[in-house]
Amino acid sequence: MAFRQALQLAACGLAGGSAAVLFSAVAVGKPRAGGDAEPRVVEPPAWAGAARPGPGVWDPNWDRREPLSLVNLRKRNLESGEEELTSRLDHCKAKATRHIFLIRHSQYHVDASLEKDRTLTPLGREQAELTGLRLASLGLKFNKIVHSSMTRAVETTDIISKHLPGVCKVSTDLLREGAPIEPDPPVSHWKPEAVQYYEDGARIEAAFRNYIHRADAKQQEDSYEIFICHANVIRYIVCRALQFPPEGWLRLSLNNGSITHLVVRPDGRVALRALGDTGFMPPDKISRS
Repeated sequence: MAFRQALQLAACGLAGGSAAVLFSAVAVGKPRAGGDAEPRVVEPPAWAGAARPGPGVWDPNWDRREPLSLVNLRKRNLESGEEELTSRLDHCKAKATRHIFLIRHSQYHVDASLEKDRTLTPLGREQAELTGLRLASLGLKFNKIVHSSMTRAVETTDIISKHLPGVCKVSTDLLREGAPIEPDPPVSHWKPEAVQYYEDGARIEAAFRNYIHRADAKQQEDSYEIFICHANVIRYIVCRALQFPPEGWLRLSLNNGSITHLVVRPDGRVALRALGDTGFMPPDKISRS
């Protein structure tokens, strides 16, 4: 029987707000005689470290913030023993839960030749208004809005933020749209050059590492953060956060202006509460362009 091996990814922590990460695409094996396909042979990139035990096995230190991994056991004082170790571990433990809302930009003019001219359509502006109203209706104290620097994401952010007065906005290039990793199965209508996966994939992986992780140990209260970006970026982030095979990102579909809700617990466990929710929009306002 044909089978495939999931790409093993192990996240490494980032020291700053961005990083250049070496990223490799997955090649699909050629069919053998008899119709079966050769199994995938995946060479993990150098930054991946040791492979996880296998598909379906949760890596509790996926964000490199597991307390035991942050304590230098070699410097442990043998006289104080377990009490000191317990104290140091408690100092490194996250105490708060992070609620991460990933918003896809609204419908935009896809035929414009220049990125700056790919502005929102009239329907797109309506969608952003509806998304802003929905977020405001949740009654949450949002901490910040981080958004892609692309025109359609900036315009979507400007409309949504009117419904969330006082919430600061931060622009970043890390969340710009791109090709995160070669999808499996491949699609015939979208085939970027290999170099695009290499360049965009490194940037989008850096965005994941920089923004998706458990709360800092100093954070005392639960946080509610909004990230306004693009379908490919959101789909890849969801797969990585749930430790699903990341090359399956294109199997997910997201409407314009949709809300995806990830929860990262203090112990590092991740839950997906909503994926591409547009139930708050009338049917005639829903699109996926």
